[in-house]
Amino acid sequence: MTAATPSPAATPSPATAPSPSFTPPTRFAVPGRIAVGDQAAAVWQTATLTEVRRETPYASTFRFAVPHWPGHLPGQHLMLRLTAEDGYVAQRHYSIASAPDDSGHIELTLDHVEGGEVSGWFHTVAEPGDEVEVRGPVSGFFAWPGDRPALLVGAGSGVVPLMSMVRHHRARDLDVPLRLLVSARSPEELIYARELGAETTPVFTRKAPEGVAVGRMAAAHVAPLLAEPPEGGWEAYVCGSNAFAEHASRLLVEAGQPVDRIRIERFG
Repeated sequence: MTAATPSPAATPSPATAPSPSFTPPTRFAVPGRIAVGDQAAAVWQTATLTEVRRETPYASTFRFAVPHWPGHLPGQHLMLRLTAEDGYVAQRHYSIASAPDDSGHIELTLDHVEGGEVSGWFHTVAEPGDEVEVRGPVSGFFAWPGDRPALLVGAGSGVVPLMSMVRHHRARDLDVPLRLLVSARSPEELIYARELGAETTPVFTRKAPEGVAVGRMAAAHVAPLLAEPPEGGWEAYVCGSNAFAEHASRLLVEAGQPVDRIRIERFG
């Protein structure tokens, strides 16, 4: 997935590789819609593009109507299939950006990847009314069921599945603590900047607003959250490039986050 984070690899922490039958707890997130069977998730469905929203100079959100979407958990992704007029088929995995509370619709946020045949089509050709096919949801390891404190750490388009969690937290007015640390090169490249609120701490690596330090995510950003963890401790979700995932995970562990409570999804 990338902004829709493309082709992610959900990577469990070394001490916590889930079994192939892993299913996330679901008692709290979307009553009545989250128990998605393998059969339902395996069916290709038509998704009709209804809206395009520009997020940054390089990323846009694409909203689809999918009347029979079986539901998902925040943090899951889907498979998208695009078929050309000559019959050529391209498939990609993309993170789901929307909360599961948005019944009958899903949103994907896609970077315009140079040379990317699918992202290129979306950014230069697609318009409302166009149809694609989707299948899912896929993967339960990175899902957040909404029943435990969540510490979300992302960079670039790695914020996409984390935003699904933030939106779900708001939509349900959940009282479990949730915090988001997100890294971007500049304010102009911060995806979802208009939506981010008090739960979010942005970190800018190239350019920042006046009075805000520029630099890589560091212990100073992570340590305060781990110094006074909520009751029961944090469940940490890290999403970004391989390099960022390694760096952020190291910061978390050094600040005291248990290794077996770090979930990692990496791309690129």
